[in-house]
Amino acid sequence: MPTPSWRDHVRGPFSGSIGWEDVAARIDAHSVDGDPPAMREAFARLMLGASGQPDLGTAETLGGIDALRVTPAERTHEGTAVWLHGGGYVFGSPETHLRPAAALAEALGVDVVLPRYRLAPEHPWPAQRDDALAAVRAVQANGPVVLAGDSAGGHLALVTALALADDDAPVRALALFSPNTDRTGQSHTREANMPRDPMNADEDDRQLAALTFPHHADDDPEVSPLLADLSRLPRTHIEVGAREVLLDDSRLLAGRAHALGAAVSLHVEPRAFHMWQLWTPWLHEADASIARAAACLREALAA
Repeated sequence: MPTPSWRDHVRGPFSGSIGWEDVAARIDAHSVDGDPPAMREAFARLMLGASGQPDLGTAETLGGIDALRVTPAERTHEGTAVWLHGGGYVFGSPETHLRPAAALAEALGVDVVLPRYRLAPEHPWPAQRDDALAAVRAVQANGPVVLAGDSAGGHLALVTALALADDDAPVRALALFSPNTDRTGQSHTREANMPRDPMNADEDDRQLAALTFPHHADDDPEVSPLLADLSRLPRTHIEVGAREVLLDDSRLLAGRAHALGAAVSLHVEPRAFHMWQLWTPWLHEADASIARAAACLREALAA
């Protein structure tokens, strides 16, 4: 469905411009903890507020996977973006990520599709990868595809792009927002930045990983794609916050991908913590981050 004025009509926990302190206060007041069903409910409440789901997307099925599609007011490029949502593979949904998907659709000028991939622990890895591949391949039947993803969704976008690298129609480009890329202990900021990141903690991240990857070692390239053959990556742009637990996950990925010859760019947002893009349209830095990612994806679609 067209979204000509989604910013004017979007529902959510805020009603006007906000700053970092406002976001941190909301996160502190809405802890995402408990068992998986409780975490899912808490995260939805954190992101959507009392107003519930923003009325921005239309439901469809892609390769057997349910999804939501957001359409911009004006399509300016051929192709489709697929946004793989974050939430540690245990919580999160297309609904919790509709606002940033709508912002990307607006900035990029193409439809953005959010697959409803299966969640752990009910469905351990590789269910998430298999669902992402099925959805992306279905979208590719209608033209070129670029991928975006935040946090665990960034990990999923990275793994999905590598799995499709040798296909006749590989993914054109990646936009990764604070991706989780390494579980082998190479990151210093997983501990150093814990007091500075209200949205993430290494201990919580490890617990979510244990639910998702019960049968995979930490050095498996699908668990830690930093160890994969990154020379096969498409054009990739990475956004990460300086206060993030996962800061080094992005810096290490960018450095290794560049060393292996991949075209990669990295932006470190000075005051940002984990998944700040979710607070569009109220947080200026969220819109700016999505705009930078859109510029990379737009260039790939226009090539």
